[in-house]
Amino acid sequence: MKFRFQRKYFSIPYIIFLSLFVIVPILLIVYYAFSDATGALSVAAAAKFFSDTTKLQVILVSFFISVQTTLICLLIGYPLAYFLANTKINKNVMLIMLFIMPMWINFVLRTTATRSILFAVNLTGGNTPYLATLIGMVYNYLPFVILPLYTTMLKLDHSQVEAAADLGASPIQVFIKNIIPQSIPGIISAVTMTLVPVMSSYVISDALSEGNVTLIGNSIYLNFANYQWNSGSFMAFVLLILVVFSMFMTRGQNKAETRGGLW
Repeated sequence: MKFRFQRKYFSIPYIIFLSLFVIVPILLIVYYAFSDATGALSVAAAAKFFSDTTKLQVILVSFFISVQTTLICLLIGYPLAYFLANTKINKNVMLIMLFIMPMWINFVLRTTATRSILFAVNLTGGNTPYLATLIGMVYNYLPFVILPLYTTMLKLDHSQVEAAADLGASPIQVFIKNIIPQSIPGIISAVTMTLVPVMSSYVISDALSEGNVTLIGNSIYLNFANYQWNSGSFMAFVLLILVVFSMFMTRGQNKAETRGGLW
């Protein structure tokens, strides 16, 4: 029988990569999260997680920093993205590159540079650990908010904006009832790319707060570093649930927009 190469065979490397570096690690996390030191099935890690006030405090701190970072990035990134996408205002492509280029620089290098700047203005981890961490988060994740908003605003239907203005709508009404609904996909993508990743980050909080602010990512790292595989895996499992939940929320919103449009 003669072998015939088909297009579906191109997916084989991807399937192998997905199995080795995504599915297998997730299965290991689930296994360690619901087992004990002997490998037997156990919910001791879950019971310890929900009964330990320190871990619950870490969850709350991570959530508040994540929400604050996302809101600040949206407040800064939304007008910047609108400015960059508006060809009547901005005709210089180099301005766009200035906001995208930080994404090309190593994450640790950006954090180290931020720490040096904050140290120069006396915003150190010893003095203001929460504020220093928040500034570092906003700086590092702001490009991830600007980029999806920018790509969405490039597709804005400006004829609707002009029609709303011609019909007597004020600039605020045009913005709230026309521009924001059209940019909802970009907002959802920006929130997805910021909210959960901030909670799982540990380099920024560890470097800028000098160990005074502990997020979920820091706690997971400390558990694994101290060979507490079960506790660390359960926290990673909780974080995985948050990621899956945010993905389903994004998918549901996209389906709603496809069925009913932006209005």
